Amino acid sequence: MIKVSNLVKAFGPKLAVNDVSFTVERGEVLGFLGPNGAGKSTTMRMITGFIPPTAGRVAVGGHDLAEHPIPAKRLLGYLPENAPAYTDMTVHGFLTFVAELRGLRGGARKKAVYRAIEMCFLDAVVHQSVDTLSKGYRHRTCFAQSILHDPPVLILDEPTDGLDPNQKHEVRTLIRRMGQNKVIVFSTHILEEVDAACTRAIIIDRGKIVANGTPQELRQRSELAGAVALRVVGVPSATLTQKLRELPTVKRTLVLSEEPNATQVRVYPPSRLRDGELSASLFELALREHWKLSELKTEEGRLDEVFRSITLPDTTRGAKDDARPHER
Repeated sequence: MIKVSNLVKAFGPKLAVNDVSFTVERGEVLGFLGPNGAGKSTTMRMITGFIPPTAGRVAVGGHDLAEHPIPAKRLLGYLPENAPAYTDMTVHGFLTFVAELRGLRGGARKKAVYRAIEMCFLDAVVHQSVDTLSKGYRHRTCFAQSILHDPPVLILDEPTDGLDPNQKHEVRTLIRRMGQNKVIVFSTHILEEVDAACTRAIIIDRGKIVANGTPQELRQRSELAGAVALRVVGVPSATLTQKLRELPTVKRTLVLSEEPNATQVRVYPPSRLRDGELSASLFELALREHWKLSELKTEEGRLDEVFRSITLPDTTRGAKDDARPHER
């Protein structure tokens, strides 16, 4: 449904987007992640035809956006950044105006407007003018205009921006539900939204795609994936780490805390072992040494760690690493 090929956007000497390619199929919710200034919004504006690319191609539903813009754009719903709207219109008037622009007339227009109002929980403000709305309601009004014509492709730029936690939950649930039979691409810098709504995520940094996969696949790139947190009562850290180093299933250990009566460490495998192999070997060691365990937990990879390791400059990453607990 969406095919992006070698997309480039230059603003003078600066390459905001540099040779970006990806596809999105029906039934996918693609999260577009990246730090501020990474090129997320610029890419989405080119996908919708809002700005032309310097080079590369975009096809929507098989229609080349440059050669056949009208049939391509008919398939699109677009929530731009900062939720622009005509502030002197009421919510109902604005949505009716957008429905008319989309070619809806009569009963179809009325049905589409009230459907969008209901889906975006706008009943309480439907007769207010847009300039009197809170940031959250204004954003939801613009979200409603993007789904008015029930498009098969939705491009959403920061769809939860300015919403309170309850409103964010509602929007994520709506995106997840609509994504079952649509194509949805939404940009965010909130990592929890990847797990909450996405079937796949792309991380973009300095105009280039640096990661592309399901949330689980991205987590597996985390150094924490497969590590085991271990808390042992009554054993000093020096003794504990010495015994752990003797195991062939242990690559290294990291002392997280040492209290008078307990030591907590994180144990890393030398490579991807079979599920449960590292924790089983640690449990057997504890039995042999008669250690009292208060914690034995296999860690999941963390998206925030993957995101930082990919997008932080090397010098910054090194400074962060220097502040970590003691490795042995």
